[in-house]
Amino acid sequence: MAIKRRIDEPMGRTALREWAQNAETQGKTGRSTLATAVRFTLEELASRAEGNSVEVRIPPFGVTQCIEGPRHTRGTPPNVVEMPAELWLSLVTGRTDWATAVQSGQLHASGLRADLSAHLPLIEYP
Repeated sequence: MAIKRRIDEPMGRTALREWAQNAETQGKTGRSTLATAVRFTLEELASRAEGNSVEVRIPPFGVTQCIEGPRHTRGTPPNVVEMPAELWLSLVTGRTDWATAVQSGQLHASGLRADLSAHLPLIEYP
């Protein structure tokens, strides 16, 4: 079942590109651009790794469920990944790898299916 996208793909790619350019030059990305980039990439992950067994949280901007497997119905899901927006976008674009993100202490992953390394990077920007 295909996910319902809320972020227009060209708009999402533009926001992600702007974030990548700012990250390269140590510039600051506006909150709305950062939110759009995060939401777009969460939708992209959900469309490429369909399922409901892992919940990916990027507070305060968005959350998605992905990866095939047992579906949770109530309470806290057994497989949760949570991290700040900047770290998420670094993983999505290939600027950071999963192991480095885990070692940073900013990425919190719990559960047997919570390793997203097989699905990252989603979109590579030089």
